[in-house]
Amino acid sequence: MKSIRISLILLFMAILSPQAAMAQCITTELQTAIGHVIDSIAREEISVGEIEIKSGFIRGKNIQLFANDNCSYIPFREENVARIYREVRAILPPELAQHQLQILTDDHLIEDLIPPSLRSKIDKKRITFSNKVENPLITKISTRHTPTNGLQNRHIALWQSHGYYYEQKLTRWEWQRARIFQTVEDLYTQGYVLPFLVPMLEQAGATVLIPRERDTQTTEIIIDNDGCFNNHSKYTEKEGDKQWSTGSMPGFAHSRATYKDFENPFLEGSYRQTETINFGEKALIEWAPRVPKKGKYAVYISYKTVQNSTSDAHYTVHHKGGISEFRVNQQMGGGTWIYLGHFTFDTGKRGDCKVTLTNHSTMPCQIVTADAVKIGGGYGNIARRISDKGATENVPSSAKSLASVKRKMTKVNHPYETSKYPRFCEASRYWMQWAGVPDSVYSASQGDNDYIDDYKSRGYWVNYISGGSSANPDEAGLGIPIDMAFAFHTDAGTTMNDSTIGTLGIFCTRTSDAVYANKASRYEARNLTDLVLSNITNDIRTLYEPNW
Repeated sequence: MKSIRISLILLFMAILSPQAAMAQCITTELQTAIGHVIDSIAREEISVGEIEIKSGFIRGKNIQLFANDNCSYIPFREENVARIYREVRAILPPELAQHQLQILTDDHLIEDLIPPSLRSKIDKKRITFSNKVENPLITKISTRHTPTNGLQNRHIALWQSHGYYYEQKLTRWEWQRARIFQTVEDLYTQGYVLPFLVPMLEQAGATVLIPRERDTQTTEIIIDNDGCFNNHSKYTEKEGDKQWSTGSMPGFAHSRATYKDFENPFLEGSYRQTETINFGEKALIEWAPRVPKKGKYAVYISYKTVQNSTSDAHYTVHHKGGISEFRVNQQMGGGTWIYLGHFTFDTGKRGDCKVTLTNHSTMPCQIVTADAVKIGGGYGNIARRISDKGATENVPSSAKSLASVKRKMTKVNHPYETSKYPRFCEASRYWMQWAGVPDSVYSASQGDNDYIDDYKSRGYWVNYISGGSSANPDEAGLGIPIDMAFAFHTDAGTTMNDSTIGTLGIFCTRTSDAVYANKASRYEARNLTDLVLSNITNDIRTLYEPNW
């Protein structure tokens, strides 16, 4: 009876004094005032929707304030976090002055949204989204300087967004983005990505993969074991202690001038293979281009990833400046175009301008494969027309009387058309078809809408090329361990008052339980976006526009 009496007394006390048993709510007036304080601090750095405190609670000696997601877009640093806490505390009632204060947004304390690299205290348990690999896709052998840190052995998927595309509704090719201020975003982004951003990342040690053509040369030369379509280049083989033979799976063939609905050149030919050796007489393949005009050209190789593929296929590019040697890890990236670099070639077909591959390796008894080599960018060769589902229209029947006219759906024979533009102008969707990417990746609509297919395809492409690697182990793909995917846009626009707009970063955290395959937090994407945007903004403010 005594224990029951005590329990009833405690329950009665809790009912009379709710703060003793549950949290007290912060008043609406105080929440509004706190929201204004944070909002005013944020607007010194960013342009964002209004920051509000959605709820606030007092639990014992602790105060928790929950801000809306707009607050999470602040580039938090130790200095402004301290200022936010200081100015919010200054407007709290005196009776709350000694309480422990916490401010949260997007389910995180604001101090936890400071990028780890900018914190005074290092988190030694932090997991990053970088994938450690001993043998990257491409290793440069003949280089003056080999980075030991930085981006060495990293793989980056990067693209300059948009591009010339086929609009089914209008049955014509056109730019994805409108002309504004005498620029077209489809081309403007290339002025940043190709000459500056990509070389910078590559010189820091990264292998950069792009789902668009990166060479602005309008000449394209294909040299292949299945024949050289429409050019006078030469493919030759030399036998060594091991013999070249034809592989058992499909390979590349350039057998037609244009490619239509879902035709895949990497499924229409064959490839060659042999066994690796580490001593003895080497087997060799040589791709010798007939170059019509002296200039700088991109060089792409292709091969097949098979069981027991070698991790150090030895390629050499012979060019006007000498030779450049590479080790290519053929255990990943088979069945598509793999970029080696830009090189200057002389006019004509000469022995000092060629690409060679040998079967010499540090690991004998593995398989080295060889397929086509592509030199230059060329013109688009993907022919498009309105899809069969859309290629119908209402036409009158052969009724004698207009009053009895019935209409029926009749198929219209729209012709296939190429863009007639250099390939580097075209959207990613068409490069992917030319590069052997499955149509499920580059055309989710199965040919009905190239506009939607293109912007969807870039993300699908990242999943495809990383499939089967440590970055994306649960999907099938090319096995390339992508460390970062980065889309570069220059969304030009106007406002009614001609005000300065700024720079926007987009990242994703709310998927896959907010973690990457290696268990790193997806908030690493927020950290990286914050760092990139903050540096761009600071540079523009310093050099050009203080109000950016």
